[in-house]
Amino acid sequence: MIVFPAIDLKEGQVVRLAEGDMDRATVYGDNPAAQAMLFAEAGAQFLHVVDLDGSFAGKAENREAVEAILEAFPGHVQLGGGIRTPEAVRGWFELGVSRVVMGTAALKDPQFVKDMAKEWENGIVVAVDARDGMVATEGWAEVSDVPVIDLARRFEDAGVASLLFTDIGRDGMLKGCNVDATVELARQTDMPVIASGGVKGLDDIRLLSIHASDGIEGVITGRALYDGRLDLAAAIQMAGKVE
Repeated sequence: MIVFPAIDLKEGQVVRLAEGDMDRATVYGDNPAAQAMLFAEAGAQFLHVVDLDGSFAGKAENREAVEAILEAFPGHVQLGGGIRTPEAVRGWFELGVSRVVMGTAALKDPQFVKDMAKEWENGIVVAVDARDGMVATEGWAEVSDVPVIDLARRFEDAGVASLLFTDIGRDGMLKGCNVDATVELARQTDMPVIASGGVKGLDDIRLLSIHASDGIEGVITGRALYDGRLDLAAAIQMAGKVE
Protein backbone atom coordinates (compact mmCIF):
# COMPACT_ATOMS: atom_id res chain seq x y z
CA MET A 1 0.00 0.00 0.00
CA ILE A 2 1.26 3.45 -0.94
CA VAL A 3 1.50 6.31 1.54
CA PHE A 4 0.94 9.67 -0.18
CA PRO A 5 2.08 12.62 1.97
CA ALA A 6 -0.05 15.61 0.99
CA ILE A 7 0.93 19.13 0.04
CA ASP A 8 -2.10 21.41 -0.25
CA LEU A 9 -1.39 24.79 -1.83
CA LYS A 10 -3.15 28.05 -1.06
CA GLU A 11 -1.65 31.31 -2.33
CA GLY A 12 1.70 29.58 -2.75
CA GLN A 13 1.81 28.32 0.83
CA VAL A 14 1.60 24.82 2.28
CA VAL A 15 -1.67 24.58 4.21
CA ARG A 16 -4.18 22.13 5.62
CA LEU A 17 -7.89 22.81 5.71
CA ALA A 18 -10.46 21.63 8.23
CA GLU A 19 -13.36 19.82 6.52
CA GLY A 20 -12.42 21.43 3.20
CA ASP A 21 -13.18 24.95 4.46
CA MET A 22 -10.85 27.54 2.87
CA ASP A 23 -11.53 29.88 5.79
CA ARG A 24 -10.16 27.27 8.20
CA ALA A 25 -6.68 26.94 6.75
CA THR A 26 -3.59 26.31 8.86
CA VAL A 27 -0.35 27.44 7.22
CA TYR A 28 2.55 25.01 7.62
CA GLY A 29 5.14 26.64 5.41
CA ASP A 30 5.89 28.93 2.51
CA ASN A 31 8.30 26.67 0.60
CA PRO A 32 6.39 23.77 -1.02
CA ALA A 33 9.48 22.43 -2.80
CA ALA A 34 11.40 22.21 0.47
CA GLN A 35 8.46 20.37 2.03
CA ALA A 36 8.46 17.92 -0.87
CA MET A 37 12.16 17.24 -0.30
CA LEU A 38 11.57 16.60 3.41
CA PHE A 39 9.00 13.97 2.49
CA ALA A 40 11.44 12.43 -0.01
CA GLU A 41 14.15 12.27 2.64
CA ALA A 42 11.72 10.39 4.90
CA GLY A 43 11.32 7.77 2.18
CA ALA A 44 8.29 8.97 0.23
CA GLN A 45 8.24 7.88 -3.39
CA PHE A 46 4.80 9.32 -4.06
CA LEU A 47 3.32 12.74 -3.35
CA HIS A 48 -0.24 14.07 -3.45
CA VAL A 49 -0.45 17.75 -4.37
CA VAL A 50 -3.62 19.87 -4.50
CA ASP A 51 -4.00 23.36 -5.91
CA LEU A 52 -6.76 24.47 -3.55
CA ASP A 53 -7.22 27.85 -5.21
CA GLY A 54 -7.42 26.06 -8.54
CA SER A 55 -10.23 23.85 -7.23
CA PHE A 56 -12.42 26.93 -6.85
CA ALA A 57 -11.14 28.84 -9.89
CA GLY A 58 -11.32 25.89 -12.28
CA LYS A 59 -7.77 26.54 -13.50
CA ALA A 60 -4.22 26.46 -12.15
CA GLU A 61 -3.60 29.12 -9.52
CA ASN A 62 -0.43 27.75 -7.91
CA ARG A 63 1.51 26.78 -11.02
CA GLU A 64 4.85 28.12 -9.80
CA ALA A 65 4.65 26.14 -6.58
CA VAL A 66 3.67 22.95 -8.40
CA GLU A 67 6.49 23.36 -10.90
CA ALA A 68 8.95 23.84 -8.03
CA ILE A 69 7.69 20.65 -6.40
CA LEU A 70 8.03 18.71 -9.65
CA GLU A 71 11.59 19.93 -10.02
CA ALA A 72 12.54 19.08 -6.43
CA PHE A 73 10.75 15.78 -5.78
CA PRO A 74 12.46 12.69 -7.25
CA GLY A 75 9.41 10.45 -7.11
CA HIS A 76 5.89 10.43 -8.52
CA VAL A 77 3.58 13.43 -8.13
CA GLN A 78 -0.20 13.09 -8.19
CA LEU A 79 -1.87 16.47 -8.81
CA GLY A 80 -5.43 17.73 -8.40
CA GLY A 81 -7.25 21.04 -8.29
CA GLY A 82 -9.11 22.74 -11.13
CA ILE A 83 -7.84 20.50 -13.93
CA ARG A 84 -10.84 20.55 -16.25
CA THR A 85 -9.63 20.85 -19.87
CA PRO A 86 -7.63 18.57 -22.20
CA GLU A 87 -5.00 21.31 -22.49
CA ALA A 88 -4.58 21.46 -18.71
CA VAL A 89 -4.27 17.68 -18.45
CA ARG A 90 -1.73 17.53 -21.27
CA GLY A 91 0.24 20.45 -19.89
CA TRP A 92 0.72 18.84 -16.49
CA PHE A 93 1.72 15.49 -17.90
CA GLU A 94 4.26 17.19 -20.13
CA LEU A 95 5.71 18.92 -17.05
CA GLY A 96 6.21 15.58 -15.32
CA VAL A 97 3.09 14.91 -13.26
CA SER A 98 2.51 11.15 -12.95
CA ARG A 99 -1.22 11.27 -12.30
CA VAL A 100 -3.95 13.89 -12.64
CA VAL A 101 -6.82 13.87 -10.15
CA MET A 102 -10.26 14.93 -11.38
CA GLY A 103 -13.27 15.46 -9.15
CA THR A 104 -15.67 18.17 -10.31
CA ALA A 105 -15.16 17.15 -13.93
CA ALA A 106 -15.95 13.53 -13.06
CA LEU A 107 -19.42 14.52 -11.90
CA LYS A 108 -20.20 17.26 -14.39
CA ASP A 109 -18.49 15.92 -17.52
CA PRO A 110 -17.84 12.18 -17.10
CA GLN A 111 -17.26 11.62 -20.81
CA PHE A 112 -14.38 14.10 -20.74
CA VAL A 113 -12.77 12.19 -17.86
CA LYS A 114 -13.25 8.90 -19.71
CA ASP A 115 -11.65 10.40 -22.81
CA MET A 116 -8.67 11.55 -20.77
CA ALA A 117 -8.37 8.12 -19.13
CA LYS A 118 -8.24 6.55 -22.57
CA GLU A 119 -5.65 9.04 -23.81
CA TRP A 120 -3.47 8.89 -20.69
CA GLU A 121 -3.26 5.25 -19.69
CA ASN A 122 -3.12 4.78 -15.89
CA GLY A 123 -2.80 8.55 -15.56
CA ILE A 124 -6.24 9.68 -14.39
CA VAL A 125 -7.51 9.38 -10.82
CA VAL A 126 -11.18 10.06 -10.14
CA ALA A 127 -11.77 11.89 -6.86
CA VAL A 128 -14.92 10.75 -5.12
CA ASP A 129 -15.38 13.28 -2.34
CA ALA A 130 -18.21 12.56 0.05
CA ARG A 131 -20.22 14.55 2.53
CA ASP A 132 -22.77 12.31 4.27
CA GLY A 133 -22.46 9.78 1.46
CA MET A 134 -23.15 12.28 -1.34
CA VAL A 135 -20.61 13.59 -3.86
CA ALA A 136 -19.26 17.11 -3.28
CA THR A 137 -17.68 19.27 -6.01
CA GLU A 138 -16.21 22.72 -6.70
CA GLY A 139 -13.59 22.44 -4.00
CA TRP A 140 -16.22 20.72 -1.82
CA ALA A 141 -18.30 23.90 -1.77
CA GLU A 142 -21.26 22.18 -3.46
CA VAL A 143 -22.92 18.91 -2.48
CA SER A 144 -24.75 16.97 -5.20
CA ASP A 145 -27.57 14.45 -4.95
CA VAL A 146 -25.39 11.70 -6.42
CA PRO A 147 -24.39 8.84 -4.07
CA VAL A 148 -20.67 8.05 -3.97
CA ILE A 149 -21.03 4.51 -5.29
CA ASP A 150 -23.13 5.70 -8.25
CA LEU A 151 -20.41 8.11 -9.35
CA ALA A 152 -17.70 5.50 -8.88
CA ARG A 153 -19.50 2.92 -11.01
CA ARG A 154 -19.74 5.33 -13.92
CA PHE A 155 -16.01 4.89 -14.40
CA GLU A 156 -15.72 1.12 -14.21
CA ASP A 157 -14.00 -0.19 -17.35
CA ALA A 158 -13.09 3.40 -18.30
CA GLY A 159 -9.39 2.91 -17.73
CA VAL A 160 -8.97 5.21 -14.72
CA ALA A 161 -5.96 4.40 -12.54
CA SER A 162 -7.85 4.55 -9.25
CA LEU A 163 -10.52 6.22 -7.16
CA LEU A 164 -9.57 8.71 -4.47
CA PHE A 165 -12.18 8.59 -1.71
CA THR A 166 -12.30 11.42 0.82
CA ASP A 167 -14.69 11.68 3.75
CA ILE A 168 -14.87 15.48 3.90
CA GLY A 169 -16.28 15.52 7.42
CA ARG A 170 -13.05 13.95 8.65
CA ASP A 171 -10.56 15.77 6.42
CA GLY A 172 -8.04 17.70 8.45
CA MET A 173 -9.85 16.85 11.66
CA LEU A 174 -7.66 13.98 12.93
CA LYS A 175 -10.79 11.94 13.69
CA GLY A 176 -9.42 8.78 12.12
CA CYS A 177 -9.88 7.57 8.57
CA ASN A 178 -13.31 6.25 7.59
CA VAL A 179 -11.92 2.77 6.96
CA ASP A 180 -15.31 1.05 6.73
CA ALA A 181 -16.67 3.34 4.01
CA THR A 182 -13.39 3.24 2.08
CA VAL A 183 -13.18 -0.56 2.14
CA GLU A 184 -16.86 -0.87 1.22
CA LEU A 185 -16.29 1.33 -1.83
CA ALA A 186 -13.28 -0.76 -2.86
CA ARG A 187 -15.30 -3.96 -2.54
CA GLN A 188 -18.18 -2.59 -4.60
CA THR A 189 -16.04 -1.51 -7.57
CA ASP A 190 -13.32 -3.07 -9.68
CA MET A 191 -11.00 -0.06 -9.29
CA PRO A 192 -8.24 0.44 -6.71
CA VAL A 193 -9.17 2.96 -4.02
CA ILE A 194 -6.98 5.54 -2.28
CA ALA A 195 -8.16 6.52 1.20
CA SER A 196 -8.14 10.14 2.34
CA GLY A 197 -9.47 12.25 5.18
CA GLY A 198 -8.93 12.08 8.91
CA VAL A 199 -5.77 9.96 9.23
CA LYS A 200 -4.50 10.56 12.76
CA GLY A 201 -1.83 7.95 13.35
CA LEU A 202 -0.21 4.60 12.61
CA ASP A 203 -3.33 2.65 13.52
CA ASP A 204 -5.16 4.11 10.50
CA ILE A 205 -2.30 2.97 8.28
CA ARG A 206 -2.36 -0.50 9.82
CA LEU A 207 -6.13 -0.91 9.44
CA LEU A 208 -6.06 0.17 5.81
CA SER A 209 -3.06 -2.01 4.95
CA ILE A 210 -4.94 -5.05 6.23
CA HIS A 211 -7.46 -4.39 3.45
CA ALA A 212 -4.95 -3.97 0.64
CA SER A 213 -6.27 -7.21 -0.86
CA ASP A 214 -9.75 -5.66 -0.98
CA GLY A 215 -8.44 -3.02 -3.37
CA ILE A 216 -7.01 -0.34 -1.07
CA GLU A 217 -4.13 1.02 -3.14
CA GLY A 218 -2.95 3.77 -0.83
CA VAL A 219 -3.67 6.42 1.76
CA ILE A 220 -3.20 10.20 1.75
CA THR A 221 -2.11 11.88 4.95
CA GLY A 222 -1.45 15.52 5.71
CA ARG A 223 -2.23 17.17 9.03
CA ALA A 224 -1.07 14.18 11.10
CA LEU A 225 2.36 14.50 9.46
CA TYR A 226 2.56 18.26 9.88
CA ASP A 227 1.44 18.11 13.50
CA GLY A 228 3.96 15.39 14.31
CA ARG A 229 1.33 12.79 15.21
CA LEU A 230 2.45 10.46 12.43
CA ASP A 231 6.02 9.63 11.45
CA LEU A 232 6.20 9.28 7.67
CA ALA A 233 9.00 6.71 7.64
CA ALA A 234 7.09 4.55 10.14
CA ALA A 235 3.90 4.92 8.10
CA ILE A 236 5.65 3.81 4.92
CA GLN A 237 7.11 0.81 6.73
CA MET A 238 3.72 -0.11 8.19
CA ALA A 239 2.02 0.22 4.80
CA GLY A 240 4.51 -2.25 3.34
CA LYS A 241 3.50 -5.00 5.73
CA VAL A 242 0.91 -7.54 4.68
CA GLU A 243 -0.96 -9.23 7.50
